[in-house]
Amino acid sequence: MPCVLVVEDEPKIRDLLRSYLEHDGLTVLSTGLGAEGITLARHAQPDLLLLDLRLPDVPGEEVAREVRSFSRLPILVLTAKTSSEERIRGLELGADDYVTKPFSPREVVLRVRAILRRTAPAQADNDDGPASYGDGEVVLDEAHRYAVVRGQPVELTTTEWKLLAALASAPRRVFSRYELINRARGYEFDGYERTVDSHVRDLRAKIELDRHHPRILETVVGAGYRFMPRRDPAGPPETAGPTPT
Repeated sequence: MPCVLVVEDEPKIRDLLRSYLEHDGLTVLSTGLGAEGITLARHAQPDLLLLDLRLPDVPGEEVAREVRSFSRLPILVLTAKTSSEERIRGLELGADDYVTKPFSPREVVLRVRAILRRTAPAQADNDDGPASYGDGEVVLDEAHRYAVVRGQPVELTTTEWKLLAALASAPRRVFSRYELINRARGYEFDGYERTVDSHVRDLRAKIELDRHHPRILETVVGAGYRFMPRRDPAGPPETAGPTPT
């Protein structure tokens, strides 16, 4: 399970965040001190730092700066500073996102999950090589982010790649539109249903023999989409291919 380090000096907020994060299946470390947060970030190697900027010992900005000096650990900032200049300054310190107080705990969980999804490929070693599906009809290389369909490299946008990789991660499983846009763009995106349908339509035009009668990406009416080819027992040799644009 991913581990989140919460550095927040208000016990009620810290406990509330811990409760919501653990309920969502995450492991949580927590402290109310910036200095201890730096130590935990260095030695416990969490997957994400949830950082309050107003701490009693070390300012949160200094904690972020120090963590950035030895780690690329994703940082989600909690701040009561609402001006655009303050938010920009926080992002310039190396924060990946921010939430202003008062906040919804559920919103924090969603933002944490969105960051973990975005950063997981960069943090994980993918030494498995390309994955093959449907007796080699579709080949996906997660490490190099390219797709080959029926022996031909396919140029995909970043969003198309993320959608295809998400669907192929669990063949025959139905993914809702909301879940897919979470994977591709982060949870907060207006008009996600219409957006997903548009991207799937473009993706089908690139990978299906007949996009009007799809065999790879199937629509499940009222539910979402699923990737139909089953994963082959062993992947093919690695080959060069295009990267998403």
